Amino acid sequence: RCASALRASILRHVNASSSATLNVRDGALSVSENNVTHDLPLSELAPDTDGYVFRAEETYDPPTKALDENGQGDPYAQYGYAAQLAVVEVDTALGTVKPLRFVAAHDVGQAINPMLVEGQVQGGIAQGLGMALMEEFIPHKTENLHDYLIPTIGDVPPIETLIIEEPDAHGPFGAKGLGEHVLIPTAPAILNAIKHATGVRMCSVPVTPSKLHAAIKDLQDD
Repeated sequence: RCASALRASILRHVNASSSATLNVRDGALSVSENNVTHDLPLSELAPDTDGYVFRAEETYDPPTKALDENGQGDPYAQYGYAAQLAVVEVDTALGTVKPLRFVAAHDVGQAINPMLVEGQVQGGIAQGLGMALMEEFIPHKTENLHDYLIPTIGDVPPIETLIIEEPDAHGPFGAKGLGEHVLIPTAPAILNAIKHATGVRMCSVPVTPSKLHAAIKDLQDD
């Protein structure tokens, strides 16, 4: 819609119909219709207050359906799907957890920029790792980054990103969002790995060494 509006604005500028063709070459717009061509050197056109020669703005509100009294509906335009796996090493004597590897598969609809997709996955996993193992806020005590620990690059293990592309009809070029999708499953993946390694099911985060050590001891005492 925005591209169509921009095209219409250019055609109006030269009084051309919708059947005209547009080309860009050598820093100029070329509008051709009925064997007549109008060349518009962009550097010679007066820009608006924001510096644009031509501009168009459009909005798109994808269809949704509010939840009914039974909690049924379609409140969001898009849904993200993902699966993540964590491999960890647990020192049962100290209660420490060292992530060794992550595998993250995410359906992004259409990966317009695969490098940015991988960066988003890596950043989300780093955040989720902090939530799972480090970041603990204690009122009136946690006042700085010395007390409130966050991951550094040294804490983040190798990450394998699997980009799944199932285009969405309402996304630009079929793309879907990729924000919270990575953060949300990271902590559960780590806690599942801890359960697999130790037999202890941790149900709260962060899983600090003292908490995990106590839980392992309780399991052994039972």
